[in-house]
Amino acid sequence: MNPTDDSRTLHLLIVDDHPLVRAGIRSELSQASTHLDVVGEAATVDEAIAQARELTPDVILLDVHLPGGRGGGGAEVARALAGTNAMRILALSVSDAAEDVVSVIRAGARGYVTKTISTPELIDAIDRVAAGDAAFSPRLAGFVLDAFGTGEVAGSDDELDLLSERELEVMRLIARGYTYREVAKQLFLSVKTVESHVSKVLRKLQLSNRHELTRWASARRLV
Repeated sequence: MNPTDDSRTLHLLIVDDHPLVRAGIRSELSQASTHLDVVGEAATVDEAIAQARELTPDVILLDVHLPGGRGGGGAEVARALAGTNAMRILALSVSDAAEDVVSVIRAGARGYVTKTISTPELIDAIDRVAAGDAAFSPRLAGFVLDAFGTGEVAGSDDELDLLSERELEVMRLIARGYTYREVAKQLFLSVKTVESHVSKVLRKLQLSNRHELTRWASARRLV
């Protein structure tokens, strides 16, 4: 299908944990296009996987930060649906962090755009992903090229690969200045569990404290 060909109806699944966001996307797309049909919505990792398998949409608009599942967010959804050739995933998120972009693309998404995108641009991105092409907000494409196309970032990627999905989430929040208690509340964990994750992250990355962790993450554009 040509990305500009509106002759074929594309079935969409919107995955976002905020009802107003889902409603807004649905409304914008229905008013601006005649070939996009929203067939379902989901708010959690588990709902997204179940709805995708039941509805088999052409394109899944996937938020990166989602509750549920094993804490892997949008990347967990993408991995669970990997190999389902009939479905394409386009990440749609407020986050423009390199870590989020790379993790969801590695998991199988075909594109990543931020929620600052205009409606016509979003429709174009959906069409491109449905056609098998890639679609990125301009600044984000560089993250993917760095991560997959050069050896310069390979070292930091290797270090990130040492961390579990949960450890990555904890690391990102700590590096952004969240307290242990705030991280625990955000991720529905106990404070002791957060402390344990931070200790493991510091050990794996060979860092001494959270201040070094913040510098490490900032140097790699992860916060």
